[in-house]
Order: sequence, then structure tokens, then C-alpha cells
Amino acid sequence: MPVSPSQDASSQGVPRTAWTSTRSLVLAGIGVVAFTAALLLAWHSADTLLLIFAGILFAVFLDGLTHYLGRVVPLGHGFRLAIVSLLLTVLILGMVGLGGATVAGQAQRLGQTLREQSGTVKSWLDARGVDTRFLDFGKLKDAAAQGGPQGGPQGGAAEEERPKGPSLPSPGTLLSGAGSVLGQASTVALAVFGAIGNVFIVVVLGLFVAAEPRTYRDGLLRFVPSRQRTHAASVADDIGITLRHWLFGQLVVMAAIFVCVWLGLTLVGIDGSLVLGLQAGLLCFIPTIGALVAGIIIVLASLASGLKGVVAGMAVYLLVQTLESYVLTPFVQKRALDIPPATLFAGQILLGVLFGLWGVALALPLMAVAKVLLDRLYIEDTLGENAG
Repeated sequence: MPVSPSQDASSQGVPRTAWTSTRSLVLAGIGVVAFTAALLLAWHSADTLLLIFAGILFAVFLDGLTHYLGRVVPLGHGFRLAIVSLLLTVLILGMVGLGGATVAGQAQRLGQTLREQSGTVKSWLDARGVDTRFLDFGKLKDAAAQGGPQGGPQGGAAEEERPKGPSLPSPGTLLSGAGSVLGQASTVALAVFGAIGNVFIVVVLGLFVAAEPRTYRDGLLRFVPSRQRTHAASVADDIGITLRHWLFGQLVVMAAIFVCVWLGLTLVGIDGSLVLGLQAGLLCFIPTIGALVAGIIIVLASLASGLKGVVAGMAVYLLVQTLESYVLTPFVQKRALDIPPATLFAGQILLGVLFGLWGVALALPLMAVAKVLLDRLYIEDTLGENAG
């Protein structure tokens, strides 16, 4: 007959309470070590985890469209997801085919305008004694490349003895220049392939999760004790609904910002209004910081139209941001993310410092998930209060 640890401890004269407290202490220590190891692993793989979270967000988007399509088309989940994916592909390809040339042309002209006007701003700051050396990007620092012999008498003699007329560069100079060009090209190529790879991962992961969302949900719930599995399923469903409401509400706000900025800048005669509206709508995904960056770009682009253009561009964007901050976002996002603006800004700064650009871009959905967890697991379950 097997003997339990408590019986064995009692037979050896060890009190049962002492054995229980020792076992609890050991389990608590193991839990602390495991939690610390999990935090370190999450810290070192933060970029990968945030990329996976972006894929889950895309899955929520696809699942939401599939869910809304089910109210109109009585088909199975797989057929509705295939229809949604096909429609999105056709829409993206149509936008690229019809408006790609217009966007590319405006983007090229806008880039040239921004470079020219940033130089104007730099000259204006230099004239007023502001140190702008940090803006001198890409200037050559090799004095020899700017002309003139560098070596005293021997250098001058060599210059006099050099035959007049065109001279071929040395093999070393050719190799150095080729290496520099190839190095820059490889850097750009790696950045482009990295971005394409991230998009590919997000799309594929989103499609897989959206194809069988319940399978992944139930798989995660198997790690929860059976007596708490029903409550955990309710919390997971609340997280999914909150992310769906936030995501579709954010898409509505982004589309409204794009249309309003585009039409407003077109009416006041600012060149590149389509691209400026597009970047303002996309940057609206990142709260506070995105709006600030979009406003700076619009002001720089408006400098080419003179003082009246700057005033008109600023007026249009301030009007649109007021509409977004006090009308669109409170009305559209009230069901999804009822968090004070100062808390949102502080959380965005914290996540940006910890995780960089990924943390800034995904700050709002991460805070939406944290809010649901705090409301359901701490305020309601631990404190026994109503989170609403």
C-alpha cells in the first residue's frame, strides 16, 4: 500500500502543518522563478510577440468581417472567410491599379517639396543662431573629396606633375565607391525584405487564426484549470469583442480623417492633398504621436504655398483633429476603449520606451486587452466591484 508524503512525514515525527507550509513555500519559490523566467523570455522576444499580436489583430479584423457577412449571406464560416479574403484582395489591387500612379506622382512631388522646405526651415533657424548641425544628413565629410591638394609641398608638386586632362580613378577608388553603393543598396534591400516579411507573417497568421478561431481559443483554455475554464472563456470572448469593436471603430475614424484632410487640403489648394490625407489617416492609428507627425508633414508641405497656404493647411488639420478628438473618437470608440486620454498617452510612452516602434503602434489594442483583464480578473473577481 503506497504511503502519502503527509503519512510518511507523520511517521518520521514531522508535524503535518510543517510539511504543508514547507511544500507551499517551495511551490511559491518555483512560481516566482517561473514567472521571472517568463518575463525575461518575453522581454528578449518582445518584437516577435508583438508581431504575433499584430497577426491576431488581423485575424480579429477578418473574423469580424466574416461575422458581419454572416448576417447577410447564410453560408459556412470557411466560405464567408474566402469571400472576405477575395474581396479584400480585389479591393487592394484595384486601389493600387487605379490610384497607384496618382499616389506615386503626388508622393514624389511631396517628397521634393518636403526636402526643399526643410532646407528653408533650416536656413531660417541658422539665421537666428539656432544650431542645426543635427539636420546635416548625408553630407560628405571627406575634405579631399571637396577639391584641393592636401599634402603640403610634396602634394603640390605631385599636383603640378600630374598630366592635364581627364584622368581615370584608381582601382582602389572604384572598389571603395562600389562597396559604398552596394552597402547602401543591401541595407535598403534588407529593410524592404524585412518589412515584406513582417507583412507576410501578419497576413498568414491572421488567415490561419481566422480560419478556425475556436480551435485556438479552446486550445489556450486547456491550460486553465477545469473549474475556472468557463470564466476564462468568458474573459477571452470579452477580449475578442473589445478588440473587434476597437479595430472597426479605429478604421472608421482613420477613413474619416483621410477623407476630411484630403478634401480640405484640396479646397485650399495644397499640392499632394491625396497623399497628405492618406498619411494622416494611416498615422491616426497611432494616437497623439501619429497626429503630431501628420501635422508637421502637412505644415512642411504647405510652406511651398506661402504663408496663406501654411495658415490654411494648419486650419484644416486643426479642424479635422478637433472633429476627431471631440466627436469621432468619443462616439465611435465609447463601447470599445473608455480610457482617459492622459492614461492612454502615458501608456503609449511607456510601451514605446519598452518596445520601440511596435509598442507605440500597438499601444491602444494592448491597453484595451489590459483593461479587460483588469476589469474582469481584478476589479470584479478580487475586489468584488462592478467594473462598469
